[in-house]
Amino acid sequence: MTDLWRDERLRSVFAACVTLGVAVGVFAVSFGVSSVAAGASVAQTCALSLLVFTGASQVSAVSVIASGGSGSSAFGGAAVLAARNAVYGLAMAPHMKGRLPIRLLAAQLTIDESTAMAAAQDDEQHRRAAFWITGVSVYVFWNLGTLIGALVGSSIDPERYGLDAAFPAAFVAVLFPLLKGRRAALAATIGAVVCAALIPFTPVGVPILCAAAGILVGVPREARA
Repeated sequence: MTDLWRDERLRSVFAACVTLGVAVGVFAVSFGVSSVAAGASVAQTCALSLLVFTGASQVSAVSVIASGGSGSSAFGGAAVLAARNAVYGLAMAPHMKGRLPIRLLAAQLTIDESTAMAAAQDDEQHRRAAFWITGVSVYVFWNLGTLIGALVGSSIDPERYGLDAAFPAAFVAVLFPLLKGRRAALAATIGAVVCAALIPFTPVGVPILCAAAGILVGVPREARA
């Protein structure tokens, strides 16, 4: 591990992962503000980030409640969005070995950002390092941003300051370097087309879930076998 930390490339990975965590934390401020504005308490808002820790699902649930939807409809939409994490878990499982507590912690940190940063690495050591650094960074800054936003309450307009765009912008920045290969670009294109085609006809969250079918093109042939 000491030799790994002396690696200049690892230092670059560390800086990128922490920077991403900070960017996601900025968006968490928007979530905290929106959650309190929707009627949740500071404690409820923070508990949601600590325990659920999947931004898209949290935002979806809060949006439904804020629009007058029922708890069951909020849960349904959030669950559909969270289903993508199961796909991430399958992709990361071969790299997250160890005792049960370690694997349970890895499961909690298996999100868009940690999976994308890990997948961008070429070797096992850097892949594991990117996963853990990103996962921990995002968890810390997401919960810190949630707390700040919840305490500030409704005094900030997320759209006015562009906070609502922070999360998608950060994810696009992580995704872009992965599109160099033909197979990866094809998988992304299929996912985008499927998602765009289903948006007018299906409930919120379903297009994103169905778009995950694009990853089947991105999986190497030997892995599919």
